[in-house]
Amino acid sequence: MVGFSPLFVHGEIFTHILGCVMSNQTGSILWCDLTVEHAETLRDFYQNVVGWSVDSLNMGDYDDYVMKTPESGAAVAGICHAKGSNAELPSQWLMYFKVGDLETALSNVITGGGKALTAINAYSNSSRYVVIQDPAGAVCALFEEQS
Repeated sequence: MVGFSPLFVHGEIFTHILGCVMSNQTGSILWCDLTVEHAETLRDFYQNVVGWSVDSLNMGDYDDYVMKTPESGAAVAGICHAKGSNAELPSQWLMYFKVGDLETALSNVITGGGKALTAINAYSNSSRYVVIQDPAGAVCALFEEQS
């Protein structure tokens, strides 16, 4: 199992993804990160290709990046370094799906032929996540907000 720290800005999960307002309901996509070895290169690539503006997010000894729409400045994605607890994540866009019960969802992943790539991790006192791989090999994160 690999530890993982998703990119959430100002302690909030953004509900805008790729310019669309996303619901905060169970089953919705909450956020999207890209974790790569050379985050600066991909930051610049997507800034030039998509037109995103960028805010740096201090991660201690390096910065990850919050990608924002140029018109509204809405945060739409994160580009992260494959360092520390993110070192073993695949270099792909990672979507975060909201689930109602993380243990049940993870059990369904396993019984359905998928696998957990990380342990269940606490993001805060009120939220947890796990990175999974589905039976076809696609990777995503399941995220639970606890009340």
